[in-house]
Amino acid sequence: MKIGVISDTHLKSCDDRIRRIVDTYFKDVEFVIHAGDLVSIEVLDAFAGKEVKAVSGNMDNEETRRKLPERLLIEVEGFKIGLTHGWGQPFGLEDKLRKKFGEIDCLVFGHTHRPCNKVKDGVLYFNPGSATDRLFAKLNTVGILEIGDGVKGEIIEVSL
Repeated sequence: MKIGVISDTHLKSCDDRIRRIVDTYFKDVEFVIHAGDLVSIEVLDAFAGKEVKAVSGNMDNEETRRKLPERLLIEVEGFKIGLTHGWGQPFGLEDKLRKKFGEIDCLVFGHTHRPCNKVKDGVLYFNPGSATDRLFAKLNTVGILEIGDGVKGEIIEVSL
C-alpha cells in the first residue's frame, strides 16, 4: 500500500500548485496524510476523491484547528502510524513528539520544513518537508510511505 505524505503547505486556499502536486506525485496512492500547517482547511479540497488523514499545525487558522485534531493514530495493515505536526525549536523535536504516542511503527510529523526519513529504536521517523514553502529548506518535497513487510519511506523533490 502506498500513502502520500505532505506537510507545511502554508496556503490560504486550494490553488493550482497544490493540485499539480497531488496529480503528479499522489496519483496512485491509497490515501493521503497531511502533517499540518495547511493554514486553511480549503487546502484539503486538493485531495478530492482521496481519503485524507490530517492534523492541525501551529500556523493553521482557527477554523482549521477546530476541524482537525493535534494528533492521530492511524492503523494500516497492522502497522501503527502516529501523526502530529510539531512545535517549537527543531532541536530535540523528534523525541518530544515520540512521547505523545504509545507503541508505533512510524511517526509522521512536519513543522521543520526539512525532510526526515530515518529509523531510530525500531520506529521510522518521517517528515516529508514542505511541499510549497522554502522557508528553512532549499527544496520543496513530499513523501511516500509504503506499507508491506514493514513501513518504508521515500522523500521526493517537487519540481513543478
